[in-house]
Amino acid sequence: MEIYLDNAATTRPYDSVRKIMSDTLEFEYGNPSSMHGMGVKAEKYVKEAAEIIAKNLKADRREIIFTSGGTESNNLAVIGTALALKRRGNHIITTMIEHPSVHNPLFFLEENGYRVSYIPVDSMGRVKEEELLEAVCEDTILVSLMYVNNEVGSVLPISELSRKIKEKNPSVYIHADAIQAFGKYKIYPAREGIDLMSASGHKIHGPKGIGFLYVNSKVKIKPILFGGGQQKGMRSGTENVPGIAGLGQAVKECFLEQEERIQRLYELKEHFVSRVGEIEGTYANCIGEDIKSTAPHIVSISFEGLKSEVLLHALEDKGIYVSAGSACASNHPGLSGTLKAVGIRKDLLDSTLRFSFSGFTAREEIDRTIDVLKELVPVLRKYSRR
Repeated sequence: MEIYLDNAATTRPYDSVRKIMSDTLEFEYGNPSSMHGMGVKAEKYVKEAAEIIAKNLKADRREIIFTSGGTESNNLAVIGTALALKRRGNHIITTMIEHPSVHNPLFFLEENGYRVSYIPVDSMGRVKEEELLEAVCEDTILVSLMYVNNEVGSVLPISELSRKIKEKNPSVYIHADAIQAFGKYKIYPAREGIDLMSASGHKIHGPKGIGFLYVNSKVKIKPILFGGGQQKGMRSGTENVPGIAGLGQAVKECFLEQEERIQRLYELKEHFVSRVGEIEGTYANCIGEDIKSTAPHIVSISFEGLKSEVLLHALEDKGIYVSAGSACASNHPGLSGTLKAVGIRKDLLDSTLRFSFSGFTAREEIDRTIDVLKELVPVLRKYSRR
């Protein structure tokens, strides 16, 4: 019996996603830029996917730019707006717990003369609002905030923060990295003061290699890819029609009976946190009294006296798949900057695993995982002390 609890890294595609992708690969394989009938059929999939996404954001489909995924969406949002607004100012604000696909573009911009403020967070992974607002100044052009943190599941009140930021400087753009939030929450960017929003297909049971960036029609942004001028010049390159069609289908499915699915995820999360607490020396990170103040699908657990990699592979041997943090950070191993930022004890920084659920996760799988942890943790602790 295999148990997959690494859904924050990637999710199993819906059957309907695989079907529509297969159809576009086998039958509707034209280039959407071609003027003949096959091209028109392919273009129809692109337009329909944009309509589906826009409808769920209460936006216009022309505000949707398809990308290769969350990383490209974040890069386009951060670098594209910085380039477009360089005459207005050179100051950007973000938090200490952003994904590398936000931090690394910011490092690049710093090397090219931009000034970046990195705002700390509290022990629950919430940005320190007072320091954030103090950092906003006349030269601030962009504030980039993670809607849901991918490691600990903390949630930022983007709407409230956006309102307060724009009260201080109305010209500031707000970028929300919603890669872990889209599909879990009803997000209406225009209402929430979000000017740019990133999302990824493979986090919502869609395909890998596809995502989108919502760009409010009033936002000034420059492309970072140049070529044939597709997508009105904002993202050149022949559109990934199978991926776009699959993304559109995934969005359609993930918003069906969304409230019931999210409620069930919270029930699974609460059950998991309660049961894992039965194991001595375990700590649930960034979960306060109200579990619904955190994301429904992510749980960060520290296991005292154990190396996370050792426990991860011991679970893998039992057919249970989890992660030691952000999957994207595995190419650059080291202690998590997010865990440091939220103040996790030093001895627990390398003793933390992330468990993440989806609509496919069964309660029986949670109970089986706890049973295995109860079996493994005491034994591994004995070996680790030798």
